[in-house]
Amino acid sequence: MSLFDVYPLFDITPVRAIGMHVYDENDVQYLDLYGGHAVISIGHSHPTYVKNVGSQLEQIGFYSNSIQNPLQQQLADELEEASGCSFYQLFLCNSGAEANENALKLASFHTEKKKVIAFTNGFHGRTSAAVAATDNAKIIAPINAQQSVEFIDLGDLDAVEESLKRGGVCAIIIECIQGVGGLDESTTKFYKGLDRLSKKHGVILIADEVQSGFGRTGDFFAFQKHEIEPDIISIAKGMGNGFPIGGILIHPKIKASYGLLGTTFGGNHLACAASLAVLNVLKEEKLLKNAKEISDYFLSQVQSISQVKQVKGRGLMLGLEFDFPVANLRKELIFTHHIFTGSAKNPNLLRILPPLTIQKKHIDQFVEALKEVLKQ
Repeated sequence: MSLFDVYPLFDITPVRAIGMHVYDENDVQYLDLYGGHAVISIGHSHPTYVKNVGSQLEQIGFYSNSIQNPLQQQLADELEEASGCSFYQLFLCNSGAEANENALKLASFHTEKKKVIAFTNGFHGRTSAAVAATDNAKIIAPINAQQSVEFIDLGDLDAVEESLKRGGVCAIIIECIQGVGGLDESTTKFYKGLDRLSKKHGVILIADEVQSGFGRTGDFFAFQKHEIEPDIISIAKGMGNGFPIGGILIHPKIKASYGLLGTTFGGNHLACAASLAVLNVLKEEKLLKNAKEISDYFLSQVQSISQVKQVKGRGLMLGLEFDFPVANLRKELIFTHHIFTGSAKNPNLLRILPPLTIQKKHIDQFVEALKEVLKQ
């Protein structure tokens, strides 16, 4: 049986990974500045992570949500403490797309409406409503296009208000820093305006923190810089350091009822053990502080590279924008200098999404390699 060919693959086969590095079948070492789409938050094969998941597997790896699982409540409590998001409720699932799908569904249940406001260059997943709210026509099938979604330019608060006045809106969904779209971020005035307008019109404000959450920006959540209070916060990626887990934090004004949401694998024992390990390491190793410090160092080092036209993002969710497509640059970094980086919808943007355990020496290695490639 062949694999369904939907991924353009680099000719690299990782067989093991530790810390900041990935090793292929020939034992070639690669510096990981992409973290598998911002998933690896505390470094590959972190001892605390390996111990937590391994120990849990020896006890019980899975049972359905029809029984008690105290690990879910422990995760909820520790997530509340780490994030500072008090009074929210937690629903656990398996991925970022599933988190956003449940967020949109819950918003529609709560408001009894169906229209969604989303933003240009936003990305929220590949499932039914989540992909319809994603600004990429190529991945929206006819069955997805039946969803009612209006795309508005990021930062255009007047257009948001006009749409809300027309009625029928159940949710506004937004990444406070866009990931796949190219690391654009609007102003605090705009995000506060969204918060105000959503409350005024009885609309659910969904903060998509799938990529930007769990400390990646230096704050636990990217929206916290803007001092707003979303009704639902979607989480995944760095939450599990590679183990599939996602979830939504739900404001208490949204009431639960039996059967409202459901999942077979969501919040299973292994997933909770993985995420608890992430929260432990984030706290013990002060990785949010490290994200800010390394970000500052990164910015100081790339300033000397004249070809870099703009640095976008915050913390360790960064992008370097050039005035040319970066596809060949990425290939040179991977195959000549053995450094993983990422791309974006913006073809001129090189994305940097490393584990939060990164050190200054890794930035030095990257900057030296980048300068060498750009000389050619």
